[in-house]
Amino acid sequence: MKIEIKRDGLTLRGEFHKPKANKFNLVILMHGFTSNRGIMPDQLLYQLAEHFESNGLATLRFDFNGHGESDGRFQDMTVLNEIADGKAILDYGRNILGVENIYLVGHSQGGVVASMLAGYYPDKIDKLALLAPAATLKDDALKGDTQGYTYDPHNIPDELPIKKGLVLGGFYLRTAQTLPIYEVAKEYRGPVCLIHGQKDTVVNNIASKRYDDVYGNDELHLLDDADHGFELGNSRQEALDIVTKFLLK
Repeated sequence: MKIEIKRDGLTLRGEFHKPKANKFNLVILMHGFTSNRGIMPDQLLYQLAEHFESNGLATLRFDFNGHGESDGRFQDMTVLNEIADGKAILDYGRNILGVENIYLVGHSQGGVVASMLAGYYPDKIDKLALLAPAATLKDDALKGDTQGYTYDPHNIPDELPIKKGLVLGGFYLRTAQTLPIYEVAKEYRGPVCLIHGQKDTVVNNIASKRYDDVYGNDELHLLDDADHGFELGNSRQEALDIVTKFLLK
């Protein structure tokens, strides 16, 4: 079913699906930079949700502010206010009748948000899965190269035009330079599944290797033939199977 959640005057839109059971585990999915919650059958989050639901899990997926059907301007989006979005979604999920355990699954920038949210709420998250988490966004901002668009990292512009006619706000870049990604993430000590492609040219898999270094209860899967969206060869199915098995065990 379609859902709407308020966060600081913005309406976040998404959808919730649950099994025909009185008690169930809930997976909250978080999409990446410039993407959406997965509205088309060929999208990663759509397929993840479908896979989870077919295995008896409830799913809650949504569009971050400035993305998809949610309120807000893309140029006002930052990782920090996406964490605020995630907190609002988590609050909603925690109040769904019948929920026993809550799992976070994030792709790309959504993986960064999921990792930090789990670090802030380690007692509320039972499992965490990060697919190609884009923690290198901090490295990119520090060197002045975001998504292939360059700028002076010591004199950040107020606006940075990027792909698809979108404009990235300067505050996104400024806050990205100082994000305590791994420092917050390591506060989560529950089970973690890391999946990253060896052929990912958008986010270097050093990001997942760094997560592997700070987590004490994780499994790292580096897929030989996977790109950033897990679209090469059989990597999509491989990723779906790995994360589903992880959440079900």
